[in-house]
Amino acid sequence: MAVATPDSPAGQIAQALVDFSVEGAFPEESVSSLTVDSDALPAAIEALASAKAKLQAEIHTINEETADDVRTWKTNAQSVQDDIIRSKALANDILKQSEAPQASGKAIEEAEARAAFLARELDYNTQLRSALKGIKAVNQILDQVEQARDERRILDALHLLERSWKELDAVPVNKSCRAIKLLDIRAFELKSDVHQVFDHVWNTLIHVDIEGHKVSISDTKQDEAMSLSDAVIGLKAYKEVDQRAAQLWHDIDKAILAPRLDIKQERLPSIRINENTLEIGGTSDQSIEAVFRDLEQIFAFLVEKLAPDLVETISTVLLPGLIPTITKTWLDLAVPSSLEEMDRFQATISTTKGFCTTLKALGLSHLNELQEWTESAPRVWLSKRREAALDQMRTQLSQGLGASKQVERVEKQVVSKSEGQQLAANGAMVTEDDGGWDAWGSDGEQETGGQQSSKPAATTSATEPSADAIDDAADAWGWGEEDPEPEKSEEPQQKKQKQEEDDDPTEAWGWGDDAQNDDTAPEPAPTAPSASSKPQTRELTFKETYSISSLPQPVLDLISSLVEDGAALTQGTYANSPVAAAAAGLFGLPTLALAMFRAVAPHYYAPDLGGNMFLYNDATYLSERLAEFAEEWVKRDNISTRAQTMLRLDNDIKSMQSFANRAYSNEMSIQKTVLRDLLGGEQNLIQQDDTESCVSAAVARVRSLAIAWESILSRSAWQQAVGSLVDAVANKIIGDVMDLPGIGQDEAYNIANHIASVTALDDLFLPSRFATESGNAGETNEIPTTAQYAGSWLRLKYLSEVLQSNLKDVRYLWLESELSLYFSADEVVDLVNLSFEDNPRTREVIREIRARPNPLG
Repeated sequence: MAVATPDSPAGQIAQALVDFSVEGAFPEESVSSLTVDSDALPAAIEALASAKAKLQAEIHTINEETADDVRTWKTNAQSVQDDIIRSKALANDILKQSEAPQASGKAIEEAEARAAFLARELDYNTQLRSALKGIKAVNQILDQVEQARDERRILDALHLLERSWKELDAVPVNKSCRAIKLLDIRAFELKSDVHQVFDHVWNTLIHVDIEGHKVSISDTKQDEAMSLSDAVIGLKAYKEVDQRAAQLWHDIDKAILAPRLDIKQERLPSIRINENTLEIGGTSDQSIEAVFRDLEQIFAFLVEKLAPDLVETISTVLLPGLIPTITKTWLDLAVPSSLEEMDRFQATISTTKGFCTTLKALGLSHLNELQEWTESAPRVWLSKRREAALDQMRTQLSQGLGASKQVERVEKQVVSKSEGQQLAANGAMVTEDDGGWDAWGSDGEQETGGQQSSKPAATTSATEPSADAIDDAADAWGWGEEDPEPEKSEEPQQKKQKQEEDDDPTEAWGWGDDAQNDDTAPEPAPTAPSASSKPQTRELTFKETYSISSLPQPVLDLISSLVEDGAALTQGTYANSPVAAAAAGLFGLPTLALAMFRAVAPHYYAPDLGGNMFLYNDATYLSERLAEFAEEWVKRDNISTRAQTMLRLDNDIKSMQSFANRAYSNEMSIQKTVLRDLLGGEQNLIQQDDTESCVSAAVARVRSLAIAWESILSRSAWQQAVGSLVDAVANKIIGDVMDLPGIGQDEAYNIANHIASVTALDDLFLPSRFATESGNAGETNEIPTTAQYAGSWLRLKYLSEVLQSNLKDVRYLWLESELSLYFSADEVVDLVNLSFEDNPRTREVIREIRARPNPLG
């Protein structure tokens, strides 16, 4: 490394730093504007080191020279004293001479001037002597500080330093005097040296071995002159009491408290005290009693060994961080999540109160949080129970849907004879004891498969009806076939069920009603037409099965456990229990648990195939079981009247029903969107280049969903859901055909082929698909029930007929067949204009159609 010359930039920078450090001089602009690079730093450091060494040498030289100067100053002072005596004598002579009448005026003036000069000299010499005495005294005191430092008499050294600063302030010399500056520098250096010695003594008296988990506290040491009490005085002198105490508690926490309170360890150490030593060793159990016992030993040891000033800081520094660890870790874990360990919980509360009493006896404070915990046992226990319930709900959902199982819904309804025949036509089961559907009685009961839809449908336990039965049943319910006689068609009124969708405040968990759609969920139970409309009625038991996941049962078990504990707390057995006041809160936890289910379930159900349909079934099942549970609860005679009135699940049941409906509607909305996208989205399907592949993809999608949902949904719900998808496909095709600017012969043929591909979905709705008995399954003349669940299905088929017909056939379909039941006159006219050229024959057919807008009416 090159040596920096005084004229080089590095040399100039180094000299500027030295001048500023020694004399406080700022560098010239030419120097301050220089760029400081890596080469300048070594030169600057070397120059500062040289200046420091020079300054130290000067101080040392002055110290060596001070003794001779003091002696010289003393001799000069004595000489000054002699001069003062002579000056007084001379002044007396002058006074005598001034009284002599012969003295002239000039002599008097000279005498007065001389007297004034001598007086000034006398004052100067007096001030100089006082300053020299003060400097000498300060220097001697600093010598004593050095001696006390070397002998580790820290308090004496601090007292002497304080005295030296007072003496230095009293010296009648300007502070810029070089001697005063040197003494001040020496005093501060000695203070730093004394502090280093104090650190050593402090660490000797109080030693914390963090790695060895050991704390040693001694009041005195054999080789040290300072006691622990003196050390605290020294801390006050340096104003380091809070700082040292905070560091001490931090070290003790890391060395002793943290290992002892680390509940994650499999084996916890115990506390050992040996005279002046506190350490951890051995093993201890994980009970809260053992924790409090060890903490009492620790605090008793600290209070005994430390000075009162340091003990006070335990309450302000150590406890505010330690108490939350005790309450949120140890005490919260000691809170039981049920009533089974309530005796243990009471013992924990008593132990905690005893611990607070012990710490207060030791003079410690800031125990409010711990005391509040003991006084709020019902709230603490209820909070733990709520946390455990919600965590159990989350854990159960996170484990997935599990194995599915079939459950049965049973409901009794009063139906007429014709309605019963329709149910038989749709595959209702007939038992031997009932003697068939024609054996009607006033108070008999028939078991039949039900449905989740407001529309009558076949049941899960069905046999294939005969063709005559189907015809009779169709006439009875008003469900016409594709080519019925217009004058014979009848459509009796059907009673529709009303779906309640009341939401409670917990719906704010993420299930809003922002998105509305037309896919209302199937009704949970059938409602037959009014019995009063028919003279012969019979009470039937409707049954149907559907699949649920493994999740509803744990939810029901949790809710049952919560309210059973709440009921138990209202009994006299728990009258003196510390958590008896939490009974009302327990009855509110089912609402939170069900809200958690509604908030989190969609996330865990969605990944599974048919997950949303499982969610619909599970939520429906929960609402039904909760309703039954609430009904049975008020009838129980083994619980208190108070407990009977505290269970309120009505809003939760309604919310769960609404949640189930939204799950179904959301799934249907998603699947319809997918089908619409497969069929060209917003673009016209017929005008696409790959119309055939689009139709094939949509049909395949419907079939795959039908297969996936078949093992999940009940028969009626499956028919309604799949029928809704089929209806969506039919509506998209019909709408796109009606939007075409024109339809050629070849294009009409292609569209008819596409419609034929779609109408092949009829095989999904054959009665034999759901036949559970082999009697009539597989008949070749089965009539599909697609039109019952897809409102536009026959409309789609008639559209295909129109596209493949000539004008004569179209006229026949309108005037003599049932085309007018599914298309309006304007729609048929539009189709004619799209498919046929404008000629007299076409105009004639259009006139006939417009002349009879309702030919069957």
